[in-house]
Amino acid sequence: DKKPKFSRFDPRKLTLNTEKKIVEVVCYCFMPNHFHFLLRQIRDNGITEFVGKLSNSYTKYFNVKNKRDGPLLQGEFKAVRIETNEQLIHVSRYIHLNPLVGYMTNNLDSYPWSSYGEYIAHQRNPVCQKDVVLDQFKSSEDYASFVKDQESYAKELDNIKHLLFE
Repeated sequence: DKKPKFSRFDPRKLTLNTEKKIVEVVCYCFMPNHFHFLLRQIRDNGITEFVGKLSNSYTKYFNVKNKRDGPLLQGEFKAVRIETNEQLIHVSRYIHLNPLVGYMTNNLDSYPWSSYGEYIAHQRNPVCQKDVVLDQFKSSEDYASFVKDQESYAKELDNIKHLLFE
C-alpha cells in the first residue's frame, strides 16, 4: 500500500493545544514507512517529547483500529540541529521532495501528506510556522521554484546512493 501509515492523521491536531506547546512545526512529510518533521523546539526536550507522544499515540490508535499489538515504528528518531538559514531551506526542500524521490507521486502539489501544499497554496488553517522558511525567499513561488529545481537531481541521487561508500 502506497499510503502512509499516518494517512488518516490530521496534522492540524499537532498545534491545537497552544498553552502546552512544546514545538512549532515548520514542515512535515509522512511516507509509507517513516515521517519527517522540521521542528522548532520551544522548551527543553520538546522535540523528544513531541516525537514520543506522536509515535506512542499513533501506534495505540493504529493497533486498536487494526486489532494488532506491538510497535509500529522501528528504531530511534534522528534529530539534527539546524545552525544556519542555508541549512534550514535545504532541509525543508529535502523533506518536501521526499514523496517525489520515493515515487509516491509525480506531482508534489497533489501529495496530501506533506506540508508542501501549505507552503505554495496559502492554505487556510495552516499547521506550519512556514514563515521561518518562506522569509528566506521573495515569494512562495520562489520557494516552489527552489524545491522543484532539485527534483531530477534528488531522484538521480536516490538512484545511486547504494553505490556510494560510507
